[in-house]
Amino acid sequence: MRILITGTTGYIAKRLALQLLEDEHELICCVRDLNRIPDEIEDNPLCSFIKIDFLDPEPNKIPKDIDAAYYLIHSMATGSDDFESLERQCALNFKNLINATDCKQVIYLSGIVNDESLSKHLESRLQVEETLKSDEYALTTLRAGIIVGSGSASFEIIRDIVEKLPVMITPRWLNTKTQPLAIRDVLGYLSGALGKKELYNNSYDIYGPEVLTYKEMLLQFAEVRGLKRYIYTLPVLTPKLSSYWLYFVTSTSFQLAQALVDSMKVEVIGKPSKVNDVIDIKPVDYKTAVDLAFQKIEQNAVISSWKDAVSSGRFRSQLSKHIELPQYGCFKDVRSRNIVDEEYTLNKIWSIGGRNGWYSFNNLWKLRGYMDKLFGGVGLRRGRTHDNYLEAGDPLDFWRVLYADKNEKRLLLFAEMRLPGEAWLEFKIVKDKLYQRAVFRPKGVWGRLYWYMVLPFHAFVFKGMLNALVEPK
Repeated sequence: MRILITGTTGYIAKRLALQLLEDEHELICCVRDLNRIPDEIEDNPLCSFIKIDFLDPEPNKIPKDIDAAYYLIHSMATGSDDFESLERQCALNFKNLINATDCKQVIYLSGIVNDESLSKHLESRLQVEETLKSDEYALTTLRAGIIVGSGSASFEIIRDIVEKLPVMITPRWLNTKTQPLAIRDVLGYLSGALGKKELYNNSYDIYGPEVLTYKEMLLQFAEVRGLKRYIYTLPVLTPKLSSYWLYFVTSTSFQLAQALVDSMKVEVIGKPSKVNDVIDIKPVDYKTAVDLAFQKIEQNAVISSWKDAVSSGRFRSQLSKHIELPQYGCFKDVRSRNIVDEEYTLNKIWSIGGRNGWYSFNNLWKLRGYMDKLFGGVGLRRGRTHDNYLEAGDPLDFWRVLYADKNEKRLLLFAEMRLPGEAWLEFKIVKDKLYQRAVFRPKGVWGRLYWYMVLPFHAFVFKGMLNALVEPK
């Protein structure tokens, strides 16, 4: 089949694309930025790519001869106060474009909506579902609750909480019930629904075999990890305080923390449906899902992460708009050293940050991360998705990867920390010499003062980092 897939760089779509390619489907992948095409599918002969923004799409952008389409666009972590209208407009534009094609089926991944008092994001997803309905194609909606898998927002947040806090004083919403579902089963339902006429023009809840509270999920997660944890819930933590609690304890952004707290107050328990009669899947239990996730992590085989989304940080533009270092109106710290072993230096560059640290004065980098977190920034807690692999769009602590090409021997990062201006950090090898450039474009007087305040630290922090990159130990 010839299939259109949206949200290609997102957590679900990137994994689904790989599964559909295994089934030898031809994919037309929609991306907002052609610089962010996932390496795993970029050179696949069954893949083609369309640059399109569904909030402002060009007419006739989508090929007419498609058989099916996946709508996998969500704005859970967006900082916009008007995300509901944005999601509705995005869905409407998508529908209008698909109506002009030969598409027979659209498959939409939504959230379970069986509570009278829905969160704003669940209400928005229900609204998107209504918007996507059309007389020109059949809509199949699969509604999931908590998705458990390496790199998923819920998994990583639970992991942060369990591994960092032996004793937890938690909000009362930890007693809310839900029905977690493994990512492998989500992908099985999404791919299995393709072309199934029995599932046309209807919505179906998909869920795991257990009903658990969030507290039970934390404790079972701890059991899988061999940890003893104690949890006490308090009724006095307001949604606002709960959001701050999640924000400071975990790697999540404050916007996502707010959205999650809003959603976690609502019970998410699936209703029986005929979907399991049509798609032969027996969902695994929660502990198995957690164990499978850690197998991927230990093998360094995490395909996608919620942190990959640009909405996980402060970066909102297309990568191409920042990929060239500015030349005017900037402060620069440029250093260089001859390299001894090019392969060693490249590997060190491609492994920088995350668990590997920044090779020099790591405590100062951590302090900068804590300060950023206090002022509402991303801090260092996002880390990196892979320990020794980078591609454009990846998060890297409080940086975003703009460009990463080992053949060109160049890595370019853009700062997502709270700053009175914009900052870039570049590593580039030219003729056996490593060039390290820090470029800062200040905004107003505060930006200039900031540069001069941190300038003394550059003398030893950046020098130490450069030395560590070229001196094999």
